[in-house]
Amino acid sequence: MCNGYLGRQLFILFLLPPLFRMAQWYQLQQLDSKFLEQVHQLYDDSFPMEIRQYLAQWLENQDWEHAANNVSFATVLFHDLLSQLDDQFSRFLIENNFLLQHNIRKSKRNLQDNFQEDPIQMAMIICSCLKEERKILSSARLSNQMEVGSIQNTVIGMLDKQKELDAEVKGVKNHVIDVEQDIKTLEDMQDEYDFKCKTLQNREHESNSTSQEEYKKEQMHLNKMFLSLDLKRKEVVNKIVQLLNATEHTQTALINEELVEWKRRQQTACIGGPPNACLDQLQNWFTIVAESLQQVRQQLKKLEELEQKFTYDPDPITKNKQVLQDRTHSLFKQLIQSSFVVERQPCMPTHPQRPLVLKTGVQFTVKLRLLVKLQELNYNLKVKVLFDKDVSEKNSVKGFRKFNILGTSTKVMNMEESTNGSLAAEFRHLQLKEQKNAGSRTNEGPLIVTEELHSLSFETQLCQPGLVIDLETTSLPIVVISNVSQLPSGWASILWFNMLSTDPKNLSFFLNPPYAKWSKLSEVLSWQFSSVTKRGLNADQLSMLGEKLLGPTSGGSHDCLIPWTRFCKENINDKNFPFWLWIEGILELIKKHLLCLWNDGAPVPFSGTIHQEGALCCYFP
Repeated sequence: MCNGYLGRQLFILFLLPPLFRMAQWYQLQQLDSKFLEQVHQLYDDSFPMEIRQYLAQWLENQDWEHAANNVSFATVLFHDLLSQLDDQFSRFLIENNFLLQHNIRKSKRNLQDNFQEDPIQMAMIICSCLKEERKILSSARLSNQMEVGSIQNTVIGMLDKQKELDAEVKGVKNHVIDVEQDIKTLEDMQDEYDFKCKTLQNREHESNSTSQEEYKKEQMHLNKMFLSLDLKRKEVVNKIVQLLNATEHTQTALINEELVEWKRRQQTACIGGPPNACLDQLQNWFTIVAESLQQVRQQLKKLEELEQKFTYDPDPITKNKQVLQDRTHSLFKQLIQSSFVVERQPCMPTHPQRPLVLKTGVQFTVKLRLLVKLQELNYNLKVKVLFDKDVSEKNSVKGFRKFNILGTSTKVMNMEESTNGSLAAEFRHLQLKEQKNAGSRTNEGPLIVTEELHSLSFETQLCQPGLVIDLETTSLPIVVISNVSQLPSGWASILWFNMLSTDPKNLSFFLNPPYAKWSKLSEVLSWQFSSVTKRGLNADQLSMLGEKLLGPTSGGSHDCLIPWTRFCKENINDKNFPFWLWIEGILELIKKHLLCLWNDGAPVPFSGTIHQEGALCCYFP
C-alpha cells in the first residue's frame, strides 16, 4: 500500500537541499535553545537521551509504529537495540573511554530491567519520542518561515513585549545595585558624622580647649553633616520605595500575564496543540526578581543596623522600616508561591499523547519545577503529593470516587536531575488505587466516571532565617479510569475541559458543561490528527465533520454551539455510537492501516468496522 508513497518520498528527498536530508537527530541539534528545551523534556530514565544520541541513525531507520502494535517485531527490535549498544560499547572500549563504557553498560541494564518482559512499551516510548521530535522540527520550521501578515505582527508584538519585560527585570536588578551603593555611601557618611561628634565631645573636656568661635564653627559643620545625613537617609528610603514599586509592577506582569499565558499554552499542548514554549526565560526573570528581593531584605537589615547605631526624631528609617520589611516579605512570598508549577502534567508513559487520563494500577509520571532558581534552595524543598486535597466534590457529589496514591509520594527538589539544571522534582512511580467503601458505587450519581474530575496537589515549605513560606500547586484536572476501554471517553472529557476552562479547581465542570463553538472544536479535532500523524484536517474534511455533527443545513458554521452531550453522549444519525467515538475510530483506522497514505496527503477513503454495534463508512476527499 505504501510503495507509491515511498517512491515519491525518496524522489522528493533526492531533490531537497542537503540540510533537509540530514538525520532527524542532527537537525534537532541545530535548533534554538527554546526548541532544544522541548527535546530535553522528551527523555528521562526510561529511555535516556544518550541512547538516542549513540544510535540516532539506527533508531530513525526502524519501524517503531509497527513494533508498538506487534509483540514479535517489538521483541526483535528490542534485542537488535541491545546488540547495537554492545557494538557501541566495543567502540568505546577501543577508544579506551571508561566513562562512556560505564554509561552505556548502565543504560543497557536499565533497558533490560524495564523492557525485557514488555518490549512493546519500549517501542511505544521510542515511537512517541520520534513523533514528538518531528512536531518540534515542524514548529521550528514554521517559526523560521513565518512571513508578513497577522502572524508576523503577533510575533513582533510578542518579541517587543518580551524585550520590554526583559528591560524591566534588568531595571529592577540595576535599581538594587544603585541602592546598595547609596547605603554604602550612607554608612560612610554616618561613620564620619559619628567620628566628628566624638572628636568634638572630647575637645570639650580638654583643658586647652578650642576657642568658642572655633567650637561654634565645628558645631555648625556638624549640623550641616546631620542635615546631609538625614537627607541621605530619606533618599535611600525613598529609593527603596521606588524599587519596590518597580518590582511589584514587573512581578505583576510576570505572574498575571506571562505565567498565565504559559499555563494556557500548556493546556493547549496537553490536548494536541502546538508544543508549549519552554520555561527557561520565565525562570530567568523570576530568579532575577527573587534575588533582587533577597538583596532588598539584606539592605533593610543594614539600615536597621545603622538605625541602632544612631537615631533621632523623626528618623525616616524608624518611620518606614516595618512597612518596607512587610512589603518586601509580601512580594517575595507571592513570587515564590507563584513560581511553584507543574512543568509536566500527570501522564502514563504508555499513553504519552493522552496526558491527564490515569488508569488505576498503572504507573504515571509528573514533574514539578520552581521557577526561582536559588542555590540555597537546592535539596531544601521536600515536595509531597496529595490526591483530591480540599476537594468539596468528595462530599457534595453523590457517588464521587476516592483514591489512594501508591508509590513514593515525597521527592526533594534538586538541580541535578534536570538536564537543564532547573530546580525540579519528578515523580516517576506513582499509581492510583480506588478506595473500596462498604457500599459499592451506584449509577445514581450525576456524573459518569469519565466526567468525574480529580486533581493532584503538591505541597512544600520554604524555610529561611526569619522566613517560612508554604508552597502549593495543583495539576490540571485528571480523569481516572479503571479499564482501558474508558480511555476514549476520558480523553474526550480532557479535551472539553481544557478547551473551555482555565480554572484547574473547577472539578464540578461536568455538572453543567458549557457549549463549545464549532470554530474552536474544529481546531481541537484537527489537533487530534496532527498529534498522531504528520498532518491535521483540511477545510473540506472539517466541513464534512461539521455537517456530521451539526446537520447538513449548518454548513459547518463557526458560530454554531455544540453541547457536550451531542459531542460525546448522543448517537449520531442512525448509528449506535456518538460523534467522538466515531472520530476515535477514524483515528485508529488511519494509524493502523492508512498512515502512509494519510501522511502523504493522498485521497483516503474510509470503510471499516469501527464499532462492534455498527459500521462506519466515510470518505475524506
